[in-house]
Amino acid sequence: MSGGLRYTDPAVLSPEEKRLNDYLMIATVLKPQGVRGECKLRSWAADIELFRRWHTLYRKTGDRYEPVSVRIARIRDGFVYAFLDDCSSADTAEAFRGIDLYIDRAHAAPAEEGAVLIADLIGCEARDENGRIIGTLTDVLQYGTVDTWVFRTAEGTLMAPALRAVFPQVDAADKTILVDRDRLEEVSVKT
Repeated sequence: MSGGLRYTDPAVLSPEEKRLNDYLMIATVLKPQGVRGECKLRSWAADIELFRRWHTLYRKTGDRYEPVSVRIARIRDGFVYAFLDDCSSADTAEAFRGIDLYIDRAHAAPAEEGAVLIADLIGCEARDENGRIIGTLTDVLQYGTVDTWVFRTAEGTLMAPALRAVFPQVDAADKTILVDRDRLEEVSVKT
């Protein structure tokens, strides 16, 4: 997985879960840092400096999101160092190891004009110009200048670069992606 996304099979999502997510995963707690209760976070935010504005993040427990107070100690070398809740020792911070942290959509930075958040793309159904189903978007890989979209299809997995020539229309609210089948066949990889 990349870009901070955790795969959830869209086939098991309810209609309510398929709508735009109210919470966006923004960080993962890697480990306690030091003995005073500080945690080291891997940021999934496009702008790591936004963490300085956020004082409340959320952790998912079952189907609920519970608030976690956040006090940023520093941002360094692409990581966020923060005190979570009332952590005051490495032992209390250890309870957060591996936990994903979320921001509520109301406090998240808005996507740039014409851009779509990755969290909103996951679960989109891809169809060609004749309405035939290609598959469901399950992941977005970010390893270069162009993202790679990963689809679950009836035949297995299909990966393709996220190019407008291949995917001329994306409607995240309706969870649909229009695909130019000829272009897709030119550039996709099936596994």
